[in-house]
Amino acid sequence: MKYKAFLVLLLLSLWISPSFANPSALKMGDIPRVMERLFHFHIENKELSAAIVRRSMKLYIEQFDLEKSYLLASEVSGYTTMTDFQAEAICRRVRAGDYSDFLQLQQVFKQAVLRAQSLRFLVVQQVLEGRMDLGSTTSSVGSSYPRSEYELMDRQRGKIARFYSFHESRTSIESSERQNKVFALFEKKVRRFENQYLSLDNAGHALAQERMEHFFALKILKALAKSLDTHTAFFSPEEAYEMRLGLEKQFEGVGVILSEGIDGVMIADLIPGSPAESSGQIQVNDLLVEIDGQSIADAPFEEILDQLKKRDRSNILLGFKRLDPVFKKEMFFRVSLQKRPISMKDDRIQASYEVVNGGIIGKITLNSFYESSDGASSEKDIKEAIRNFRQHGDLKGLVLDLRENSGGFLGQAVRVAGLFVSNGVIVISKYGKGDIHYLRNVAGKSYFNGPLVILTSKMSASASEIVAQALQDYGVGIVVGDATTFGKGSIQYQTITDESADVFFKVTVGRYYTVSGRSTQITGVIADIVVPTPYAPYNIGERYLEYPLSPDHVAAAYVDSLVDLDAKAKMIFQKRYLPYLQRVVSVWKKSMPFLKQRSSERLANNAKFQNFLERVERVRARQSDSMVNAIDEAWSSGGEDLQMEEAVNIVEDMLFIEEQSQAGRSSAVNTKEVLLPTGS
Repeated sequence: MKYKAFLVLLLLSLWISPSFANPSALKMGDIPRVMERLFHFHIENKELSAAIVRRSMKLYIEQFDLEKSYLLASEVSGYTTMTDFQAEAICRRVRAGDYSDFLQLQQVFKQAVLRAQSLRFLVVQQVLEGRMDLGSTTSSVGSSYPRSEYELMDRQRGKIARFYSFHESRTSIESSERQNKVFALFEKKVRRFENQYLSLDNAGHALAQERMEHFFALKILKALAKSLDTHTAFFSPEEAYEMRLGLEKQFEGVGVILSEGIDGVMIADLIPGSPAESSGQIQVNDLLVEIDGQSIADAPFEEILDQLKKRDRSNILLGFKRLDPVFKKEMFFRVSLQKRPISMKDDRIQASYEVVNGGIIGKITLNSFYESSDGASSEKDIKEAIRNFRQHGDLKGLVLDLRENSGGFLGQAVRVAGLFVSNGVIVISKYGKGDIHYLRNVAGKSYFNGPLVILTSKMSASASEIVAQALQDYGVGIVVGDATTFGKGSIQYQTITDESADVFFKVTVGRYYTVSGRSTQITGVIADIVVPTPYAPYNIGERYLEYPLSPDHVAAAYVDSLVDLDAKAKMIFQKRYLPYLQRVVSVWKKSMPFLKQRSSERLANNAKFQNFLERVERVRARQSDSMVNAIDEAWSSGGEDLQMEEAVNIVEDMLFIEEQSQAGRSSAVNTKEVLLPTGS
């Protein structure tokens, strides 16, 4: 299931992040200090303004009630429709260190939480008494705030119904006892979020004043940071650690992914190659009931996670219960596991190949641009995959799959693009003061220079767009997939990967461009050949986010002027770099009419692909289905990857053109007098 990739890191973060029992608590006085740093770095916004305040109040409300299931329209209208005069007044107060407007909202949130808890109690009581049917609810995430408590109750009922439906699909909920367990679990999960607005910890005890101030300052900073632009953000230490996991693809642990169900804490998955999987004793759906001989039956989920996260021990003894499939009885067993570094190889790269006439076509799926402290990187993994392909046959062509790749380290994007071009500019970056920098590939030769397809979707973003457009600019590859990619062409400075940082944030400092001088900001990378993915019907992309930067362009750099280098560096580059600059390859652009026609004919005559398109449209049109469910269903094509299948077909067409060119008949392509491959 394709969408599973987006959930893995979320699940991992539930158990493996380090213990922050005593994190450095934020104080209200930290807010101006942090914002001063963000304003210093930001490409456009340099000081607090009425516009930023107006945005931040809206974002502060959305942090609390994104689904519009807590607040009434009358309670937020004064903030969502504030006048310039009101915004200026709040701006003056915030500049003076007065956050009373946010505190006033905090009190509104507290009353809204207490009201929601009462409404949920009424809903559950009516359901249990048979006076309300959860299955009949049509409520969903609201597009506007409710105007009455009756509407609020319906929104809360919708949340309960969706939660109930999810657990009903996972396990039997036939008895009233198990029904009660579902409602109790829902309430427990929701109150974890709500308690912070009631100044309570997860056990229901009053928070210390220091922690209350920390949460208040954290939420204000999150709202103010995000108001600068859509990609500027402030993070807690826990969030920063989880992001480092995603970038480095490595952590220390035992490799269990936990989930909280109505029967307790269960194993949702095992990390391949981890101590847990290697033990051969633990299975998905096993119930975790003991840690180091101590029962966790009544322990809050967070406390269980904290016990697993402790760094003061390398060995951990876990106790499990499992239903014996033969005797239908629960059996108890313990497993001793040794913590060790785990590399998330399955989330790094997947490589396979298909045999074609005279050789093979390699297929590489790259999920992100990563680089870890142990030396693993996306560049090295792709090189290794290509070496392995060549051991299985003559590597005729390659598909680089970036459909689920939302970015990563910029340096790795430059190195990956550099595998397919010789010397040359890969990325041009322009910053707030107008200064321009160039990131170059200086390898001197490409690692692979055969027919190449870069497979993209609307979810391909940031670093993956750099790679796709750079290779498209140089003409060494063809971009295939959704009509455009995500459209994130901005550069962020971040402290997330610095474990010793005093605070964690990312802030937009510039825009990036590829060698053509084009930016992917808003417009994304435009596909050479459109082969839609399940994301195609949805409004996904930078243009649909709040407060994105506007796009622009700079001068092309195919002829590298070396303008950013000092005299000594220029002499070296003039001798060792400029003579080997990558020239623009024109053959695929000239052959595009033929390639497009061939692809269009195949897709039109492919019943499975036409059924796929119909299914995508059908599930998208179901108003009751979430986008996630619709995309998941659309990806389910009997195990077939139709976009990849067509990408391989296009590589075969490119191989045919290459063969025709080598035979001295390339002109036939331009006049369409081409002998089609056997079986076409």
